[in-house]
Amino acid sequence: MRDGLPDSETVADASESRRVPLVYPFADKPEPGAAIEVAPGVQWLRLPLPFVLNHINVWALEDGDGWTLVDTGVRSKDCMAAWDMALGDPLGGRPVKRVICTHMHPDHVGLAGWLTRRFDCRLWMTRLEYMTCRVLVADTGREAPEDGVRFYRAAGWSEEQIEAYQARFGGFGKAVHHLPDSYRRLSEGEVVRIGDNDWRVVIGNGHSPEHACLWSEALGVLISGDQVLPRISSNVSVWPTEPDADPLSDWLASLAKLKREIPADALVLPSHGEPFRGLHDRLDALTRGHEKSLARLHRMLATPRRVVDTFGALFARPIGDDLIGMATGEAGAHLNCLLGRGQAVVEPDETGVLWWRAA
Repeated sequence: MRDGLPDSETVADASESRRVPLVYPFADKPEPGAAIEVAPGVQWLRLPLPFVLNHINVWALEDGDGWTLVDTGVRSKDCMAAWDMALGDPLGGRPVKRVICTHMHPDHVGLAGWLTRRFDCRLWMTRLEYMTCRVLVADTGREAPEDGVRFYRAAGWSEEQIEAYQARFGGFGKAVHHLPDSYRRLSEGEVVRIGDNDWRVVIGNGHSPEHACLWSEALGVLISGDQVLPRISSNVSVWPTEPDADPLSDWLASLAKLKREIPADALVLPSHGEPFRGLHDRLDALTRGHEKSLARLHRMLATPRRVVDTFGALFARPIGDDLIGMATGEAGAHLNCLLGRGQAVVEPDETGVLWWRAA
């Protein structure tokens, strides 16, 4: 029951996480339709997005006489045109043998159906990402459900904001080309042979249900998707479909897992921003930034607050109606995390609005 297109960019205050200097080994970025080799057999392509976050990085991995593509861009004429150029020249007109999608957000899976049908190849995803995407696409054209209205009203939204949510509900599927009706499941720890290299699947949670990162030990390369980004913190939100979820705890646990399993000197290929080195420093900074946000939020809850009253503790920018959906989701994730830690309690009033306070 998302109230619009998911966006990888957070609205949270990530100033703390930006203080650690990372190393960006590539001076240039590929223009749409071009490619830059970042490791043997690994090509970096960048596609335009029609959002504030205006690009997505996608990756072409040499796979024998063809390519494995990782992520696809959103369903748009600009993304399709960029693929047409890239497939015809930088990628040498060689066939696509499979499409891997790290997760189900439209900027990652939007053109999976278009590419797999064009090349008669299969889509590879984790089960929860594929199934969740199918469910959200099926909401296209539906009226906003009462559970969603109740969720946002409980957070403290005004009637005008509720009406805007109802008007834009069901937009997810508009950015996703018709998905393949079958897929090849990716699982935690599975090793996928692509060309001359093995890539191990490392699952992350919190930003999306079952996000697949790909680690090549031989190349020293991690395709991190949205699980680790160099300059922004991934959106981690509670949504009306699972209002009691604790995705922030899941995400923090995933950051710790990546630090345990992936070396500090890995070359990280993120979905947004530029390839970088300094993974462990970045993971530490992201964790530290969210822990500081949780501490600020806990202090604010000395006085009972609605979800919409907590934005000042979490976000460095004003929250207008264009950001209120993401801000509510992220604030809810932080509140549910405090609740799970025993640091907050929540009670509804007679109108159904939830009031949060420090335990």
